[in-house]
Formats: sequence, structure tokens, C-alpha cells
Amino acid sequence: MFDLKGRVALITGASVGLGNHFARVLAKHGAAVAVTARRTDKLQELVQSIQASGGKAFAVGMDVGEGKSIRDGFAAAERALGTPDIVVNNAGISKVSPPLDTTEEDWDEVIDTNLRGAWLVAQAAAKTMVAAKKPGRIINIASITGLRAIGHIAAYSAAKAGLIHLTTVLAMEWARYNIQVNAISPGYIETDLNRSFWTTSGGKRLIERVPQKQIGVPSDLDGALLLLASDASRYMTGSNIVVDGGHSSNSM
Repeated sequence: MFDLKGRVALITGASVGLGNHFARVLAKHGAAVAVTARRTDKLQELVQSIQASGGKAFAVGMDVGEGKSIRDGFAAAERALGTPDIVVNNAGISKVSPPLDTTEEDWDEVIDTNLRGAWLVAQAAAKTMVAAKKPGRIINIASITGLRAIGHIAAYSAAKAGLIHLTTVLAMEWARYNIQVNAISPGYIETDLNRSFWTTSGGKRLIERVPQKQIGVPSDLDGALLLLASDASRYMTGSNIVVDGGHSSNSM
């Protein structure tokens, strides 16, 4: 059911963290993967690792803040691997500060990357699929912060809330082209970038707010990712799958 042989996936923000993990998972299940990010040195390491495991991968430099960079990236991926029919819209950034102290520059950078950038990638993906007359799946990586209030990340939360709603709108608009648009909203997920935080007193307090009393690991998202990338989700579009240990349902 989760066999992705013959499929081509493009993942944004794949140099580190969840994007890196998503690329490995999709490649493991048979997809040829185009991995994109601004930091191409990390991408080459990922490509070599996937190829060493028997997978097929290609690195593409892409800045989701620049429309031309995105269009050029899709064109390069298509030349190398074929038309991407799975697109994981993962690239994002966060800046932590109280709303009273958030600068216009920080607000704009977070919104531009997490919402405007996601829109530009989704649009480029859909245009590529429509031109090739090929069905496809777009998977937007949102967050539970788009569903509940969490302090000191107002811009990030606003962007992710916008991305969740954008998912439903694009699903409605592009169903006529057989393009499914869905989202995954992770809760607290441990990665190399945040691992040390969860051992601090602040991190431990946050974990206590999760009903399951634990944070997730990247592999906890694999089921949702493979569901939305594969034919198992044939009749799903406009959905947002929450993977958070029950956190978004908890009022604490």
C-alpha cells in the first residue's frame, strides 16, 4: 500500500531535521527524491547516503523565498528525475520573541519563508504537474502552533495557521487536476537541532503538558507521511493530520 516505486518526490528544507528524515523515508519506500535547500553541501551528504542504501536522489539548490529559484529548482528536478508527483513543503524557520519585541524584519522573514514560500512551492508544484498532465500530491508541513496558542512565536503560529487554511483552499481549487493537497501538523518532535532543550527545566515543563508525557521522534511522522504520499490516501484532500501525543486537544 505504501509502495512508491516509480514516483518522484521533491522535499524542501531537506538539508537538516525533518526534511532530511522525510527524504530518507520516501527514498526507502521506492521514490526517487529531489532534495532541496539553500545549503547544498548538506544535500550532497544526504544524496550520497541515500544512494549508498540503494536509493535514487538528486540535490537541488533552492531558496523558497525566491520565486525564480523555486521554478529553476523544479525544472532541474524534472530534468534529472522526471516530473515530481509528491512534493513535501517542509522548509521553515522560527524566531522566538515576545510579540512586543518582535521586529518587522523578523516578522516578515518568518511569514515570507513559512507561508509565502510554501505558497510559491505549492504553486510551482501544481503548475509542473498540470503541464505534464500528471496527478500529484502536495504535503504541507504545518504545526500544532497553527491550532493552539503558544507563547513567543506569534509570527510562526500565524504562518502555520495560514498554511493549514491554505491547504484546504488549494485542495478545493486543484482537485479538478487530480492534485491532492494535505497537511501534517507535528507537535513537539525531537531533532538534532532541539535535542538539548528537552533536557532543560523549561523543556521538561513543556513535555508535562503533553497528555502522553513524551515528545515525538521523526519516525512518529512516517505513517502520516507515507499515507499522504501513497495511493492509500486516494480519497483524501484538504486534510490536516495532527501528530502530537494529544497536545492540541489539551487545554493546559
